[in-house]
Amino acid sequence: MTAALTARGTATLGIDISALAVDLTNARGGLALQRSVFDDVPGEGRWSHLLLADGNIGIGGDPALLLRRCGQLLAAGGSILLDVDPPGSGVLVERVRIERDGHSSGWFRWCWVGAEVLPDLAVPAGLAVVRTWLAADRWQAQLVKKR
Repeated sequence: MTAALTARGTATLGIDISALAVDLTNARGGLALQRSVFDDVPGEGRWSHLLLADGNIGIGGDPALLLRRCGQLLAAGGSILLDVDPPGSGVLVERVRIERDGHSSGWFRWCWVGAEVLPDLAVPAGLAVVRTWLAADRWQAQLVKKR
């Protein structure tokens, strides 16, 4: 997504703890750094938009902490677009690992967040839920940092 947005002329920065993900993004013409979103990020407090696609609200297994961090990265009035689970799903936190082609990652905390829970998580982070919607069988949400 970072490379695609860059190709459209949008200033973007991808962040991932995976060296492979960063290498692939950079090879495709995007700009990505290998680090955690909880580490120092260039432009902190000045980003207009953040994208938590593909369930990345689950990063770290603590959506309240992640949203607070995202609020620190955003400029006033900035927005977050994210995927969430369907309304009624609540919050589920588990330890998971990725398995592929006979290889497994280490265990890590991950969570899934239902759309109905977002207001309770957003408000303490200085964010407001603008809207939630269903598109192509995936629930989406837009949050905005309060000014």
